[in-house]
Amino acid sequence: MNRNIIGISAFYHDSACCIIQNGKLVAAVQEERFSRKKNDPDLPVNAFMYCLNEAGISIADIDCIAYYEDPVKKSERQLWSGSQQISADSIYEMDPKHVTQQIRKELGYDGPIKIYEHHQSHAASSFYFSGFDSAAILTVDGVGEWATTTYGTGKNNKVDIFEEVSFPDSLGLLYSTITSYLGFKVNSGEYKVMGLAPYGKDIYLEQMRELLHLEENGQYSLNLKYFDFLRGKRMYSDELPKLFGVPVREKDSEMLQVHMDIAKSLQRFLEETMIKIANYLHAKTGEDNLCMAGGVALNCVANGKILQNSPFKKMYVQPAANDSGCALGAAALAYAELYPEDKIEPMHNVYLGPKATEKEIENLLNATSLEYDDCRTEGNALEKVAKKLAEGKVIGWYNGRMEFGPRSLGARSILADPRVLDMRDRINAMVKKREGFRPFAPAVLEEKMYEHFDIDHPSPFMLETCQVKSPIDMPAITHVDNSARIQSVNDHNPRFQKLLREFDKLTNCPILLNTSFNIKDEPIVCTPEDALVCFITTDIDCLVLEDFIIDKEGNEITMLEMINNNFTERGRFELNPNVYTFI
Repeated sequence: MNRNIIGISAFYHDSACCIIQNGKLVAAVQEERFSRKKNDPDLPVNAFMYCLNEAGISIADIDCIAYYEDPVKKSERQLWSGSQQISADSIYEMDPKHVTQQIRKELGYDGPIKIYEHHQSHAASSFYFSGFDSAAILTVDGVGEWATTTYGTGKNNKVDIFEEVSFPDSLGLLYSTITSYLGFKVNSGEYKVMGLAPYGKDIYLEQMRELLHLEENGQYSLNLKYFDFLRGKRMYSDELPKLFGVPVREKDSEMLQVHMDIAKSLQRFLEETMIKIANYLHAKTGEDNLCMAGGVALNCVANGKILQNSPFKKMYVQPAANDSGCALGAAALAYAELYPEDKIEPMHNVYLGPKATEKEIENLLNATSLEYDDCRTEGNALEKVAKKLAEGKVIGWYNGRMEFGPRSLGARSILADPRVLDMRDRINAMVKKREGFRPFAPAVLEEKMYEHFDIDHPSPFMLETCQVKSPIDMPAITHVDNSARIQSVNDHNPRFQKLLREFDKLTNCPILLNTSFNIKDEPIVCTPEDALVCFITTDIDCLVLEDFIIDKEGNEITMLEMINNNFTERGRFELNPNVYTFI
């Protein structure tokens, strides 16, 4: 008899659903991929239906739904901190009964619902899927119910949190505050600051240290005179620009050297602080293994520095370390509670989302007048794609099941030759439609990665940076500080691995530029239709839908007609870009 646990994160941002069946994570997906609303916070109804379908069960077969945070404790914190943010709508959403009512009403579920705390879910999302028998656990984000940072251990199939830092003191909110001050969106622009940092110098490090006081025992406190997020209108107070002597950067205005210097100083300060608290955690636990989760754990530069500068020997960062991954943690906690004798399988890959059949793709293409190459009979699609890449073409790559988490890892990717001098600028401007300073990541054959990158262990999820040491000049994936955020590719994605081998055969380069298959402010593509829309509305040269290849050349007139027929219309949705969403 199957054991089926559903995990849900919702009503905040990064809404997601997953299912653990007999100890194995069989499906996980964010709601935004179906709804096409970036950071969709709504109950993940579409993701829920997908999970049931993928697991081959009905709603009656669910043993338990696990929810990722405690609505009672969260509402207490909201009432304490959000008096100026409270509206008639938010009063309803703050009702602790709202979560279970919506799950029962919108999903039609009348079985058991288990509630776990936010940082418990973060911690479990990393430990249970790490493959470690025991580990220290560090979670760092903006805020959960009250906790913003937690220290814990995982052992004997249990997660124990023994200490926390509480709201409003928060490393995540400090990073988001500077993100907003630099003119980027809160909740989504933090990784842009990380990408901007290598262009600057850490000349504002002393000012950063004014913002947060770190104590010896793992605790820290913000200097709240520089922050205004409690009032819910913006992140920073008027004192912050005075501290730096630099006015707030307006959104989309010119990026000056001083902004790069502030970004560098922030990144250095985050790394410095994270190393200290990781060392504190090691001293308390004596563990060799470190598990990390929470939005701050997506800072891949800091992750690498922690491993280099702490006694921990191994690190596992949950690939969906943001709130979407809390769905996994809640499900794992419920599974371990209900079936303590069962072990949960480690997460070897993140290909947990939907895929399209050959017939579905064929029907889609035949419903248009697009010319395409069907490579199913000859089986030579990968050779043809590798040749196009070697010719400098930009490829939209749709392959198998979609990835779970914020990184594209060779299932829904835009691919290109990393050796081409202007490739980064071209993709940033004409495909991704985003800031030119943003770096791209390399995907590299795992068996050849050590020849090209200064790292001594696989990095399959793009969650660490390292120095490039390759004899090949790869300007498109090498950041200004000679670093790269690598993805090591093995047989967990055999088709992508074969493509890299074909490209290596042609070029003696086992590496491709790999970025997410989407444009600025859009979710990563989910369906072949989404991929087709992105292809048509950007300067991607060629779209690969499994064994079907569609070239832009020769299809221009047809695609223009499709645009004129509103084939590419999409709805828009955005969280408040000026303040971290507490309510």
